Amino acid sequence: MLDSFPFYLILIFSIVLIMMIAEKIKVAYPVLLIIAGLLISFIPGIPTIKINPEFIFLIFLPPLLYEAAWTISWKELWHWRRVILSFAFVVVFLTALSVALVANYFIPGFGLALGFLLGGIVSPPDAVSAGAILKFVKVPRTISSILEGESLLNDASSLIIFRFSLVAVSTTQFIFSKAVVSFSWMVLGGIGIGLLIGWVFMKLHKYLPTDANMDIVFTLVMPYIIYLTAEEAHCSGVLSVVSAGLYLSYNRHSFLSSESRVRGYNVWQSLVFVLNGLVFTLIGLSLPAVTAGLEKEGVSFNAAVGYGMLITLVLFIVRMLAAYGAVITTMIMRNFIKVADTTNPGLKGPFIIGWTGMRGVVSLAAALSIPEYLNNGNPFPQRNLILFITFVVILLTLILQGLTLPYFIRRMQLMTPEQEAEEQQQYKLLKYEMAAFALEKLQNQYGKALEEQPLLQKIAEKWEASKLLTEDTEMTADGKIIYLNILRQQRKWLIQKNRKNGNLDEGIVRKLQHNLDMEEEKVRHL
Repeated sequence: MLDSFPFYLILIFSIVLIMMIAEKIKVAYPVLLIIAGLLISFIPGIPTIKINPEFIFLIFLPPLLYEAAWTISWKELWHWRRVILSFAFVVVFLTALSVALVANYFIPGFGLALGFLLGGIVSPPDAVSAGAILKFVKVPRTISSILEGESLLNDASSLIIFRFSLVAVSTTQFIFSKAVVSFSWMVLGGIGIGLLIGWVFMKLHKYLPTDANMDIVFTLVMPYIIYLTAEEAHCSGVLSVVSAGLYLSYNRHSFLSSESRVRGYNVWQSLVFVLNGLVFTLIGLSLPAVTAGLEKEGVSFNAAVGYGMLITLVLFIVRMLAAYGAVITTMIMRNFIKVADTTNPGLKGPFIIGWTGMRGVVSLAAALSIPEYLNNGNPFPQRNLILFITFVVILLTLILQGLTLPYFIRRMQLMTPEQEAEEQQQYKLLKYEMAAFALEKLQNQYGKALEEQPLLQKIAEKWEASKLLTEDTEMTADGKIIYLNILRQQRKWLIQKNRKNGNLDEGIVRKLQHNLDMEEEKVRHL
């Protein structure tokens, strides 16, 4: 382990460098990371990477899901619940069924149980890849909300299919009544455990004498505790983490201080940055071990690649049909029930949702978790071929769809200038209404203090100016550049002043530097 420590340090440094390059050339970093991992794996002397699936499921999956649940809007998740649930459960099952039928017919040695096993592995699209791509392009909030909501739940549904298929292959029997009871407990029990532990942690945050550091530590350990508890109870750890994350995110302002929220956000952003970088690089590094396993099963490399391309094509076709099928279903059902959107979505939106079907972390972890031997001691059938097909699916979807998705989004111009202007106008209007509300409360409730304290008068003047702002007086792009330049000059002046004057309190200087940093971040988000 210690001998490989320098390699892992260099690996992390390389990941950061690759992410910087991805940001520079406007390419989703998962694409570059998996390619870089592939290239690194061919360098002579590189240690052979054999990923422990429990390592991914336990170390990577809980925090990534928890962070995703915190960033999504519960209001929008509920608003688009029918579409999201259909993609997260119905479409995942139809995808697994389609893969099972195709694998059973075209791949030698694959029965329906093995086909469903493969289908459960490759059916869930990867949330990280889609999020990394959508960061560079503007899409309507409708599409991003559906994709974010789907990504929270489809991992759970696919892993449930995977577990049932694994039992069917290992025991060669499948009892439907037991499967229904087990499925219900995994879903309902998982959600219940997540909400219960989330409620307990919220009370601990709220009533114990914690500070920002303790609050952040609580949030870091919580997804692991939830996941392990649910798994020990034979429930869905994924659904437990997601439900707890949604519950706490919805109530975050009732039990976390502003300092805990700001600092916690920065900590989680850094953590997720490292975890995502590591996991996608490890996918690329694992190719030699995956390829070597094909020889044990007597499957040629070319044939295995062909099977992987076939399954990738099936996934693409099913998701496209599902995207347009959801539109048709919605247009029919709006005559009978109230739907989230009564307008015609057209052809562009469903195409983007269909094309956003990259596979990633969960698929590889599930494939690696297949045991090497059955309960009777025989080798698990087609294990290495399933691993290789999964790797080909991840690689093809990330490269083909991941690289072309931004082009399609820009080409289709999903966001019209009118829609962008409407969003900006809504932002301005809400900001003005907040300023007017604050000014009214200050004048009515604290009138005497307002007359006596000059600082409060300055704040009131600021709110008054903000309330009266018009579009013509909004800070322009050039104005932002000027203001940011002034802030940088202030920071430079403060640093020089501190270095020249040895009597200045370092704590005061750092507090002023932090204020400048906060102001700079505020300007960047105007």
